Amino acid sequence: MPGKLRWGILSTASIGLRKVIPGMQRSRLCSVDAIASRSFEKGQGAATKLGIPKAYGSYEELLADADIDAIYNPLPNQLHAPWTIRAAQAGKHVLCEKPIAMNATEARALLEVRARTGVRIGEAFMIRTHRQWLRVGELLAEGRIGKLRAVAGFFSYHNTDAANIRNQVECGGGALLDIGCYCIHVARHAFGSSPTRVVGLVDRDPAMHIDRLTSALLDFGEGQCIFTCGTQMVHYQRVQFFGTSGRVEVEIPFNAPQGSTTRLLIDDGADVTGSGIKVETIPECDQYAEQGDAFARAVLENADLPVPLEDAIENMAVIDAVFRSAQTEQWERPESSGSRSLST
Repeated sequence: MPGKLRWGILSTASIGLRKVIPGMQRSRLCSVDAIASRSFEKGQGAATKLGIPKAYGSYEELLADADIDAIYNPLPNQLHAPWTIRAAQAGKHVLCEKPIAMNATEARALLEVRARTGVRIGEAFMIRTHRQWLRVGELLAEGRIGKLRAVAGFFSYHNTDAANIRNQVECGGGALLDIGCYCIHVARHAFGSSPTRVVGLVDRDPAMHIDRLTSALLDFGEGQCIFTCGTQMVHYQRVQFFGTSGRVEVEIPFNAPQGSTTRLLIDDGADVTGSGIKVETIPECDQYAEQGDAFARAVLENADLPVPLEDAIENMAVIDAVFRSAQTEQWERPESSGSRSLST
């Protein structure tokens, strides 16, 4: 295999064009060599704009390219698992956008194809490679806030466009799959496990039927997580970690601005006025470049993936349980358990 991992991009999805591809192009171990679209003209236009050598007018052509080692899959949610499977069957490693599937059952189907093909499959939670989240992991591991007891998250934006795939149920739209998954992900990694049970409350748009407002309580035994996510609210995001002797607040947890610093607020709990808060500034970080390099190291050097398939399945199981709870109006148990922590 060459010194750099040779990537093919499966579709001209906005997140790929605006964030992931430019990040990979700035990375040390990634080479973006091809992009595919259902329309050759659209694929060629994206390739020309971003300086990608090859463009294809079908996804199948890209998967047949013997000079491509890995596929980045940013397709709509309902196409994540099917095209990840096809890419793996073509012998390509796959970095798939979150959520990796529409549900945990669909995600578990990826285990068989991975075992059969021997490829690496990871989920693109880019936050896992951002310096601010690596620092959060260090703070929790060193006991800076004492014993972790609670995580509180909020993530929202405003989008009422019915034509947008994030507002289409059949495409896996809605708040929980799109952004609530981040809150679940960081809570699981902070506690180093999956919740034993969850309860969820969902408000659906009367016309589009997507969950436009979802809140959940996750029981980790030794602590709890509460979070709310919404797609028809003010644009906002924040995560806080509360311990027995302190608190860490992540100011811009998920959409950290490219090319600028971020801040962590570390509170020793001296009083409620915040006199004990120290601000830690995190150097600028291109989390998409770091994500590409981390995946490349997993393939080229047999390193660990930031978010392996097993982790992705765990997250989907919790998402499924939140949705079930909203229907049954009872506590529900995720169908799997166990995870790695942010501090490992």
